[in-house]
Amino acid sequence: MYETILLASDPRGVATITLNRPDKRNAMSGQMIDELHQAALQLGSDSAVRIVTLQGAGGVFCAGGDLNWMKAQINADSTTRAVEAGKLAAMLGALNEMPKPLIGRIEGFAFGGGVGLASVCDVAVSAPTAKFGLTETKLGLLPATIGPYVIARMSEGPARRVFMSSRPFSAQEALALGLVASVSDDLDSAIEAEILPYLACAPGAVAEAKALALRLGGAPNADDVKVSIDALVARWDTAEAKEGVDAFLSKRKPDWAD
Repeated sequence: MYETILLASDPRGVATITLNRPDKRNAMSGQMIDELHQAALQLGSDSAVRIVTLQGAGGVFCAGGDLNWMKAQINADSTTRAVEAGKLAAMLGALNEMPKPLIGRIEGFAFGGGVGLASVCDVAVSAPTAKFGLTETKLGLLPATIGPYVIARMSEGPARRVFMSSRPFSAQEALALGLVASVSDDLDSAIEAEILPYLACAPGAVAEAKALALRLGGAPNADDVKVSIDALVARWDTAEAKEGVDAFLSKRKPDWAD
């Protein structure tokens, strides 16, 4: 059923989604975006599933957007770009609102869309060597579609330290920013420590408590999502975006870089 992700579940009802493109550092293609959305709906409606974990294969969480997907956006018209951005937004929304606790296991890299995925987890646990970055502005683009979730996770003030500069940041800074809840040398034990309390809770109460937290916390709404999609679609049409993406694909510096 799935080609870019793996799904597994243990007898306790702990399901695991694994991003399974290790040769591409688990970069998100259009197909992976669609499959993650479907998996969120599937697991969210499965009464046998109580908790979901999200990880990447090959020791890497997610390096952002797939190169071929980015090439396609450069060559697409604005309508097609809006559709693709809408698919990404819908996937993030489905994971964010999934009525099961979502626990992220972050190791290797979490760049661009990988930060977005970490942001929709209820709890994210990071290896101490993991590297993070909102790298879009380096390409002349914006962290737009993921933006509502990143800002909701970090809050505006802390997010502004990393939202526009494209600079990489460490697991310890991700902890300080609120992107991850803990940093551990033993991810297996740290994830298990997050799982265990939920197994003593009523699943329906957990689902309703999560929905309440999202509502009271001002979760991204349809207007926020539309603004982010429109901003990204407009940005793709700029000379900076064309130069930045071409430079990235050609493995050269864009004309604004030192």
